[in-house]
Amino acid sequence: MGNGKASGCGRTALRRRGALALPALLLPSLLPRAARAAWPERPVRLVVAFPPGSLTDVLARVLVEPLARELGQTVVVDNRPGGNGIVGTEAVARSAPDGQTLVVTSSSAASINPHVLRHMPFDPVRDFTHIGTLAEAPYLFVGQPGAPDADFRAFLERARQKPGELTYSYGNASSQIMTEVLARAAGVSLTGVPYRGGAEALTDVSAGRIDCTFTDFANGLSQSQAGRVRALAQSALEPTPLAPEVPPVATVLPGFDITVWFGISGPAGLPEAIVARANQALNASLRLPATGAKLRQLGFLPFARTPAEFTRYVREQLQVWGERVRIAGITPQ
Repeated sequence: MGNGKASGCGRTALRRRGALALPALLLPSLLPRAARAAWPERPVRLVVAFPPGSLTDVLARVLVEPLARELGQTVVVDNRPGGNGIVGTEAVARSAPDGQTLVVTSSSAASINPHVLRHMPFDPVRDFTHIGTLAEAPYLFVGQPGAPDADFRAFLERARQKPGELTYSYGNASSQIMTEVLARAAGVSLTGVPYRGGAEALTDVSAGRIDCTFTDFANGLSQSQAGRVRALAQSALEPTPLAPEVPPVATVLPGFDITVWFGISGPAGLPEAIVARANQALNASLRLPATGAKLRQLGFLPFARTPAEFTRYVREQLQVWGERVRIAGITPQ
């Protein structure tokens, strides 16, 4: 387990961070006039299956205004939290396939839950029409500001010298899986401590009660810049423009490459014209310089795909995260 190979499995040439080039067939001028005129006729409900202030919610609220402009119709965020994304996502799977109810799909709901839950009320591929990707986000690995570790390599060396003594906090399954995959790749033993959310998990690292955590980039970086935690590494394979001074985990554990992803989906059976129109509006919103700048400021790396590419990506990521869960040794509940 010490070679880190499994942590980067499943990456494909499709994923190019920040690449927003779109095929000409999705440009608005080439869409069928009926598709542009007929939908949406009333406000679109964009379900966020996590609470206000969550990473998914923050992303959705950045996109609501430009997406509404592109569609010529109001887009309303509807927070439906519960079950690590299960409640809200299932509600969309069971909604009418008319394009009026969509969901911000995430790696948590579509890639991780099927492997950590014994009973899933929906199939992440079969029960949805996947419209387009939004962004991916690396996580930041942070430690206590007063710890003796000068860098990530020094942290791992201390962990090797104290097997099982160093603790990590996690407020979601993504953070837990990343840390367990990292520990196995590095050949160290860390003790996990669950929290109700990522903010609480980060706070206890800052307070010196927990040794480390994988946290969302924006919160982790701001806390690091304020001196409350120490940023040791980030989870993407390549250096990220979000914080080029923070080295990838892969500089010490070759091949480590884990990011979370987000997209927009609707229920199965959405008409092709609606899917094409929604994809065009979504990708046009992502291409706007102001939108991209805001997303990057919040720790997201926007990227776009066609509906067919996104559907393949969902299938691929389901397998990728399944392997990560297996490596992490997490038993379905």
